[in-house]
Amino acid sequence: MSMIIVITGPTGVGKTKLSIELAKIYNGEIINADSMQVYKYLNIGTAKITEEEKQGIPHHLLDILNPNEDYNLFAYQKDCRLKIEEIKSRHKIPIIVGGTGLYIKAALYDYTLSNETEKDDEFNELSNEEIYKEIINYDKDIIIDKNNRRRLVRCLNKIKKETLITTKTSRLLYDDVIFIGLTTNTENLYNIIDKRVDEMIPNLVDEVKYLYQNYPTSRALNTAIGYKELISFFEDKQTFKDSINLIKKNSRNYAKRQYTFLNNQLNLHWFNVDYQNFNNTINEIITYIEGEKHD
Repeated sequence: MSMIIVITGPTGVGKTKLSIELAKIYNGEIINADSMQVYKYLNIGTAKITEEEKQGIPHHLLDILNPNEDYNLFAYQKDCRLKIEEIKSRHKIPIIVGGTGLYIKAALYDYTLSNETEKDDEFNELSNEEIYKEIINYDKDIIIDKNNRRRLVRCLNKIKKETLITTKTSRLLYDDVIFIGLTTNTENLYNIIDKRVDEMIPNLVDEVKYLYQNYPTSRALNTAIGYKELISFFEDKQTFKDSINLIKKNSRNYAKRQYTFLNNQLNLHWFNVDYQNFNNTINEIITYIEGEKHD
């Protein structure tokens, strides 16, 4: 049996739990598709799966970098494709799991990307101000230091790659991909997000303190939801209560953006999660997978 299963959806919807059950049923190995879970030590705020929760299922592209190391779309595309082939060579099923739709699309579709570091000289003829203006044309709300040329170039390269992925249609590299999206109504999702933030805050504060002390310049740490807001509190830029409320707000807004990307960019079959009896959702998805296998 040859197939690739993709499980995606907004933050907090239940992707991890489903992935473990499907991996047990289909002899699968899981490939992470969350852009922040590639980093070691960013555990609480990213809701990273624990060793106990893995139930012995092999996981890939988790905890592969220190927080002060850089990672990009080019690197994920290469790494994920290698993992797919490795897992298939063991006659097992790759199960790609996560909410970073851009990573999923870059890995599975025929896009040719180049490494950002290979393109640092592309904007040599542009001033910092001109690079900044081009960035603003893509994202008028972005906050970035106009005087940090390296960061400006990196940001514009990243935006151009993302624009390539989101605007240019391309073919799937694999003919056996089954796309599964998990969803729930907006009110329930927001309640799940708010509750999860409240539950993780005590441990998250300690985690962010450790990371802030040891990796203060980490790009991941300063951009990840749940981390950047608490750093602002540590730096006396806002109150603790405001930081928590902002984590909730930013998480809800991120979920909206996830829905927008996933609906527009991936050919997903959506399933409403039954939180009263998750087995109902699992059985519904198994029925769908079995039907897709025989089409």
